[in-house]
Amino acid sequence: MDEIHNSEERKDDIEQVKDLGSVTTQGIYGNIHCIVIVGQIEGHQVLPPQNKTTKYEHVIPQLAAIEESREIDGLLILLNTVGGDIEAGLAIAELIAGMSKPTVSLVLGGGHSIGVPMAVAAKRSMIATSAAMTIHPVRLNGVVIGAPQTFNYLEKIQDRIVEFITANSNISAEKFTELMMKTGEMASDVGSVVYGQEAVDVGLIDQIGGLSDALRVLHEMIDERRNNIKEKPEA
Repeated sequence: MDEIHNSEERKDDIEQVKDLGSVTTQGIYGNIHCIVIVGQIEGHQVLPPQNKTTKYEHVIPQLAAIEESREIDGLLILLNTVGGDIEAGLAIAELIAGMSKPTVSLVLGGGHSIGVPMAVAAKRSMIATSAAMTIHPVRLNGVVIGAPQTFNYLEKIQDRIVEFITANSNISAEKFTELMMKTGEMASDVGSVVYGQEAVDVGLIDQIGGLSDALRVLHEMIDERRNNIKEKPEA
């Protein structure tokens, strides 16, 4: 019976990975849910089927369920994204930042554009040595009305992103704006690309690390949270 039950659990895990890019693992340190954010962040508009996407309507309910679940002790977020829909990316980042459970993010390959807020939203952020993060001003696709209201709208969105990133990392608003508005580094755009250690040095990401490092930190955070709960006096 145990073998049948384990086999069914493995099938459920495989289906979860295929459908949602996530899985819950059980270990001696606790149960960890892993969410993978890859490709483009898909928001209100459906992207072409050939695009690799992360759908925000899949991620958002998962985050709510993880926060509420008694069986999940911590969340690991693996990022390799080129960015995408700003509102969807910020919505995901805000949910991650608002979670009470231990959260660790790990940037692999790239955490570009709106992937930056999602990376720093976790309580502890990490980046692989070879990974990169692109920081640039807000851009709009399609027809843009050249009116003062449009530019005011873009400025407000940009301010929201800067405020969120600086509130959830150790980088200053001045330094982040400097990187965002830098010229001469990107051939067809304004902005900067920071790699591994550089992202740590400027205060954007907490530390360099790989998968085992991210899991170790998450296990430590889970243990600390359990100890804090035990130490709280009963009402």
